[in-house]
Amino acid sequence: MIPFLDLKAINAQYREELIEACSRVIDSGWFVHGVEVKAFEAEFAAYCGAKHAIGVANGLDALILTLRAWKELGKLKEGDEIIVPANTYIASILAISENKLTPILVEPDAENFNLSLKSITSAITSKTKAILPVHLYGKISPMKEIMALAREHNLLVLEDCAQSHGAMIAGKKAGTWGGAGAFSFYPGKNLGALGDAGAIITNDDELYNVLIALRNYGSHEKYKNNYKGVNSRLDEIQASILRVKLRFLDEETERRQRIARRYLQEINNPLIKLPISLAKEEDVWHLFVIRTGYRDKLQKFLDENGIQTLIHYPIAVHKQQAYLEFQDQSLPITELLHEEVISIPISPIMTDAEVSFVIEILNKFRK
Repeated sequence: MIPFLDLKAINAQYREELIEACSRVIDSGWFVHGVEVKAFEAEFAAYCGAKHAIGVANGLDALILTLRAWKELGKLKEGDEIIVPANTYIASILAISENKLTPILVEPDAENFNLSLKSITSAITSKTKAILPVHLYGKISPMKEIMALAREHNLLVLEDCAQSHGAMIAGKKAGTWGGAGAFSFYPGKNLGALGDAGAIITNDDELYNVLIALRNYGSHEKYKNNYKGVNSRLDEIQASILRVKLRFLDEETERRQRIARRYLQEINNPLIKLPISLAKEEDVWHLFVIRTGYRDKLQKFLDENGIQTLIHYPIAVHKQQAYLEFQDQSLPITELLHEEVISIPISPIMTDAEVSFVIEILNKFRK
């Protein structure tokens, strides 16, 4: 079986470095907000081309706390509308509603799965205060155009970069286009910890100062609380692990890109629709998502031939029990995508033979 993603094998490449990093933390006796977190924050900010990075507990907190910080700064208030793609993972929406803001679900571009300028423009009202582009599957959104539109309407922009570590457009990395970028380091991400972890990047000093307090009980100084904050801290062990894996991120990304190029060039089955990229050489291909009107049959065919697949995502947010208030919305593009998408293996440890086999089997599929 070709696994969808073999995390054990991916991390085994760096076993000695990871053990040394964890031992360093254990021997230090300091486990929260120590030298490893500070070092990772500096290294990750430099990697992204940002002034600041703020380590937090997970990617959802990265989104929630950024929106919360803008509320504390008076840039958002309860009820304000936030434009967000309807086909994203539910975390993007949860961050909005958790802050008592209003998610405005809009259709994605059917070809590249990300927000389109047309969908954003048609959704803007007098209550719109921010745009939350999601760089889905590692393919960056059209940020030049989104930022121009945001400036025209005086809107905040928070980039959901949970799947786009190192992705670029016009040489500028994900998370540095808007006011902030939120990252997840869940183990399956391109830059994955060995547990939950997340970070926010920003060039805004004022936002940074609020965020470092909010993640730590609302405190800049112990026992002095400026805000009603939370406990959302990146711990030392995970920071030390991320420091190791960050050194190899570009190398792993290049391997993903080589596999993606082969898929795009060599999969030629008319029953399968391949993804379209705005920046093929700068996307990081967290997932390689194809579409077909025969998804169940294709998934069964691939499984029978020893190829594991996943579906990202089987149920649209506006069809979830958690968001019954959206159930009557008409979002036909989103619904079609959720019915047709299927993710095939793309991993930095896949061999050329495995890639060739995936291509061969996909090209053999018949309805």
